[in-house]
Amino acid sequence: MTEYQVTSRDGVTLHAQVDGPDDGPVIVFANALGTTLHLWDPIMPYLTPGLRVVRYDKRGHGRSDVTDAPYTMGQLVSDAEAVCDALNLRDTLFVGLSVGGMIGQGLAVKRPEIIRALVLSNTAAKIGNPEFWQNRIDLIQNQGMAAASDVVIKRWFGRAFYGTPAMAPWKTMLQATSTAGYSGVCAAIAGTDFYTPTSGLRIPLLGIAGSEDASTPPDLVRETVDLVPGSQFALIRRTGHLPCVEVPEAYAGHINSFLAATGHT
Repeated sequence: MTEYQVTSRDGVTLHAQVDGPDDGPVIVFANALGTTLHLWDPIMPYLTPGLRVVRYDKRGHGRSDVTDAPYTMGQLVSDAEAVCDALNLRDTLFVGLSVGGMIGQGLAVKRPEIIRALVLSNTAAKIGNPEFWQNRIDLIQNQGMAAASDVVIKRWFGRAFYGTPAMAPWKTMLQATSTAGYSGVCAAIAGTDFYTPTSGLRIPLLGIAGSEDASTPPDLVRETVDLVPGSQFALIRRTGHLPCVEVPEAYAGHINSFLAATGHT
């Protein structure tokens, strides 16, 4: 495992981590709002061996710099671009969950040489509306992350996982997110509608949804995936917004199958 500090175009320091051999097929992960790169820890043992796995913390999250809110989706996409350029990543498989999937869509349109195949997990071309996200920002700013975490986390997990001891680390991760970082990314999501640019993509694409996802329901994920001809769709039952946490082996299995089907491994 190697850690990197990457400077974005506007001077933000981004924390990235790379696991696996330098010459392995590259897979890049972009995580959800309120999570760090460790969101992907549960699936790491189940991924196809020999991959060069790249993960990073969005601005305002984890060990990356926290800047004043609001953020724009253009900034978040440029941050991902900066990480990929700093590590000389090309022809990657990019896996984005929630806002990470929006970042993946934007990067695939902006820099097609970076992404040869895309996994859009529990995400959409447009998520919610400005009023919803302003209400979330107000909740966080008025009550703080710890007080508001119950509202957020109920939208994260399926019924079988919610309230179990296994949920505790993820709630702690959410509560540790800075108010500015969380609010900033909320604003970026609120201002994003990728329906038109995503419909122009012509790359292998897999969509993954959780049957009990209250944040990006399966029909919303499928609607986005269907914008791209020839795309695939996988529904993971009895899981919520973070199936990589709830059923990591099954989740990694879908990614591994897609890796093989696209000739990436």
